[in-house]
Amino acid sequence: MPFRLQVRFWIGALVVTVGVLWLLRGILLPFVAGIALAYFLNPIVERLSRIGVGRTLSSLLIVGMFILVVVIFLLVVLPLLSSQLFEFIQNLPSYVTRLQGLVTDENREWINHFFGDRLPDVQRSLADLMSQGVTYMLGFLTSLWSGGQALLSVFALVVVTPVVVFYVLCDWDHMLDTVDSWIPLHQKPVVQRLGKEMDLAVAGFIRGQALVCLILGSFYAVGLTMAGLNFGLLIGIVSGLITFIPYVGSLTGLVLAMGVAIVQFFPDWTMIGVILGIFITGQTIEGYILSPKLVGDSIGVHPVWLMFALFAFGYLFGFVGLLLAVPLTAAAGVLVRFGFSQYFHSPLYTGEEIPEDENAQAMEHR
Repeated sequence: MPFRLQVRFWIGALVVTVGVLWLLRGILLPFVAGIALAYFLNPIVERLSRIGVGRTLSSLLIVGMFILVVVIFLLVVLPLLSSQLFEFIQNLPSYVTRLQGLVTDENREWINHFFGDRLPDVQRSLADLMSQGVTYMLGFLTSLWSGGQALLSVFALVVVTPVVVFYVLCDWDHMLDTVDSWIPLHQKPVVQRLGKEMDLAVAGFIRGQALVCLILGSFYAVGLTMAGLNFGLLIGIVSGLITFIPYVGSLTGLVLAMGVAIVQFFPDWTMIGVILGIFITGQTIEGYILSPKLVGDSIGVHPVWLMFALFAFGYLFGFVGLLLAVPLTAAAGVLVRFGFSQYFHSPLYTGEEIPEDENAQAMEHR
């Protein structure tokens, strides 16, 4: 097949895929979540299969354990989180007002020295900035919520997702063999190599980062709750979950915790320092122990691009976009690196003409 025709075919396939995802984004969440969970749990099923447990039985056991954990979470943790979230949203305007008052009232002389007659303008700008920040975050969460609600019902997510996980785990090897049979024979070695690189990048990041989020979320939730911080359980779990977004997650959790701590404990700087110390300890553990050991540089994508992908996909496709952002970004990173490798060995870069026989041998070797 001529090269131009191949390019047109794959561009067309990409456009059709994106169009189908866009049209069906309202019902994709249970299926995408099921496939993502199956991908996450498949190594456990593989290990059970290697010790003699049948794949169907292994899949059934893993799905059953997962459902049990979810039920315990819904019955024990979710009610506490829901009450704290509702109370936090109710108290958010008073917290913002109190923080603004502490900045302006407690240090009025210090502020007057720098701003003088412009202090009222600075206060209004600060209030507008906080209001815009809260509005932006609420708008982003609303887009995720609307994307997550654009399915048949929450009941569908609870019921359909475990079924999808079970069937995907049972048929995982058959699905891979079927997809492998579709690959053109003369391109199979290159495509298989790229597929393995994508799998290593996605698996290393998702599974490793999920463990990091779980450990940090538990640490922050327990630490902040024991320190007596209002909404400590909510802030801790949220801080751990959004650690999935590099830098933004930890910074958001720190800002939330310190804002609540200042309003609650001021002028007790000891307790404020305790809250700050919990986050410094958590970030130290993440930066020097958890991330290097569990994640490393597996994804091969710059954090800025990863943040952009998470926000862009989340805005366009809601929660489904968040599930797709990391694997698609990792896959795109592998393809981009492969494309640059081909470019650096091509006459377009070197300016040298390559004989057709040597060019064919080089392409076959790659």
